Amino acid sequence: MRKPHIFANNPLNRGEVERRDEEWVAREATDARSKYLPFRNLNVLLTDESPPELGWLPSRQVQPLPAGAEWIFLGMLDGVSHFAVDLSTDSAAAERVEHDTGWHFEDCRSAGEQMSSVNTGMLAQARAQLDWNLRHGFCSVCGHATNKGRGGQVRQCPGCNASHFPRTDPVIITVVVDVDADRCLLGQSRGRLQRMRAYSALAGFMDQGECIEEAVAREVMEEAGIKVKNVRYHSSQPWPFPSSLMIGCIAEADTTNINMDNEEMTDVQWFDRAEVLKALEGRSEELTVPGPIAIAHHLIKAWATGEKFLGAVAPSPLIGEGWGQGE
Repeated sequence: MRKPHIFANNPLNRGEVERRDEEWVAREATDARSKYLPFRNLNVLLTDESPPELGWLPSRQVQPLPAGAEWIFLGMLDGVSHFAVDLSTDSAAAERVEHDTGWHFEDCRSAGEQMSSVNTGMLAQARAQLDWNLRHGFCSVCGHATNKGRGGQVRQCPGCNASHFPRTDPVIITVVVDVDADRCLLGQSRGRLQRMRAYSALAGFMDQGECIEEAVAREVMEEAGIKVKNVRYHSSQPWPFPSSLMIGCIAEADTTNINMDNEEMTDVQWFDRAEVLKALEGRSEELTVPGPIAIAHHLIKAWATGEKFLGAVAPSPLIGEGWGQGE
């Protein structure tokens, strides 16, 4: 088995059965044994250890919660209930937590790069679910204020009785390989990658009514004008910014002439294996790739180092003639 990516490997039992009992959730929220992970403006509390740990606090240090503070039930570990709480509504409470503990609130991307994968898995769940609850205080059907249910796993509308559940957006991310020339296709999208001057695997959100293989072919054609074949699954990564699932794939190029989408991309290039290996080691003057926090880094590394992929080649009927041509 591969080592889990950052933001995966969550050890919590999410308590699917227990959270159905609203009275049980309410009792656990105030139980002396329960633990809380505080957030402030979606930044997480970290300890001052090296490397840092998540800043779990006993219930007594956060109870009673500040007025209007959103909290969610994450799950259980060793029989102890774990919660996340947003202290953004009370800056004095957030500052008091920092003062009393000597710890600090940290951006979650930065935190993810510093901690063990077990910590980052819990962090991903906490940030994504807390963010979703903060964003969905009103019903998208009728506009009425919603109520939290099942410890934050659902928002109920008392106006029209609609139930709203957290969503995860699937994103395909693909390293395209030119087998004959021993090179891979990487692109620089407008926005964060452009500011970083980095090249990454091609990626995009899946459309409704679209399978993974179709999404890979469509996105690569849209961004680079390249047809692909033999799509293989590599691995996946939760990405809690705000809540995506990165589905990592490797695909072979069926055509090699680049026809880039100039509105979405600033550059798309083929890079040979030697240059990619130098970039992974930070020795390339021509190429910068994402760091280990991103699944793109591991997809690129998998190809460059000749890793054997676990995923099977997609069945030939799914990679039929016409894929990637916008038909």
